[in-house]
Amino acid sequence: MNFDHLQRRQFLKVSGLSSLSLLLGGCGTPLFEDIVGPLSEPLNRKVGELIFNPQKPVPEFSLSEIQPEKLIVNTFRGTPIIDPDKYRLIIDGEVNNPLSLTLAEIHALPQSSMIIRHVCVEGWAAIVQWGGVCLREIIALAEPQANVKFAYFKSADGYYESWDIASALHPQTLLAYEKNGELLPVDNGAPLRLASPIKLGYKQSKWVTQISLVSGLSLFKGYWEDQGYDWFAGL
Repeated sequence: MNFDHLQRRQFLKVSGLSSLSLLLGGCGTPLFEDIVGPLSEPLNRKVGELIFNPQKPVPEFSLSEIQPEKLIVNTFRGTPIIDPDKYRLIIDGEVNNPLSLTLAEIHALPQSSMIIRHVCVEGWAAIVQWGGVCLREIIALAEPQANVKFAYFKSADGYYESWDIASALHPQTLLAYEKNGELLPVDNGAPLRLASPIKLGYKQSKWVTQISLVSGLSLFKGYWEDQGYDWFAGL
């Protein structure tokens, strides 16, 4: 863990604004979610955005440090069945160039790879190599309007998430289709999933089918967030 990362952790701890300490108890169980969540979420978001550096890369790991057995498969409603030939990634919302991309078109975009630590709110972590396309490459193709501040992600299993646009544009936020040098397994989110070292695991949607770029958040911010979890969920 680098010095800047440690400073961030210490700041959250000292300030009493750590989203995990405020909202979660035990293995990811919301604590007083009906009261604490609505009161603390706007403040947590502002603090997270204030100390987040949207362009600073997170230090990565070496090939020898990959932990292939430690990435636990968590599902929302079970693994959806997706026909790769019929799959389309929809990018819409407040954009000038809505997109409907095939997997072949996505794979033809410049590829990025990173070895990062995936951190789950349940208390486990795994060092994983992800390969895919930088999300900002796809967002740029859609030509978002100047007022866009958030990205919504919809998944084939009904899961939904939202991110701040700065985190979505971070250079290490990927739409991944490879894991540890091989095609992404279906259980891990194939054909496309979010992967990033700057967010907790529940923010990293699997089986992504739609990205909507918008200027404001709706009442539904994310599956777990709507049950009391922190929205920014930064690392």
